[in-house]
Amino acid sequence: MDLLVGSFPELAAGLVITLLLGVVSFVLGSVLGGLVTLARISDSALLRGAATAYVSVFRGTPLLIQIMIVYYGLPQVGLQIPPIPSAIIAFTLFSAAYLSENFRAGVLGVDRGQWEAAASMAMPYWKTLRRIIFPQAIRIATPAVGGRFIALMKDTSLASAVTVVELTRVAEGIGTSTFRYMDALLIVGLLYWLVNTGLQLGQQALERRLGRAYT
Repeated sequence: MDLLVGSFPELAAGLVITLLLGVVSFVLGSVLGGLVTLARISDSALLRGAATAYVSVFRGTPLLIQIMIVYYGLPQVGLQIPPIPSAIIAFTLFSAAYLSENFRAGVLGVDRGQWEAAASMAMPYWKTLRRIIFPQAIRIATPAVGGRFIALMKDTSLASAVTVVELTRVAEGIGTSTFRYMDALLIVGLLYWLVNTGLQLGQQALERRLGRAYT
């Protein structure tokens, strides 16, 4: 308890950075993932191919490598990016690849008859997506998307590898200064658990609300 109280300012600051990384990356990743999804379901072979390649690359390589490429690799081609923006860029690109698959599964999960009904009323493609397909796809994809958000919050610990002072980096610093590594890591692990438990409860509440809308 004394370690928790004595290290509260550092832990609070690290928690803020962790939440910043997770929330901003998830929002940006959702936007980019939505665009990738549109490319994956488009009639253009070029767009589908580019989107498929993007998803394959970012899902098929370790997130830590992607973070290091952005932070350590890009300066070699003249792009110097600070630690926090570097981590956000890497998390965004990584999460977008997974979220695009979640969104695409949601779109494909909508009954084909919905498309046919919209076509029978001469409803334009984009209007069909916006008013009929997307609302149902969001409901279908919510469990997977919520799980991806929770996973992303845990993945933010990898930002410590590029000197971002988030929770994991704070735990390392506390352990180094006090030699109480176990206590520091347990406290930080508890904070991650509390954050993700809150997200899980929020996801469950959202699923129940969306479920009531279709009953």
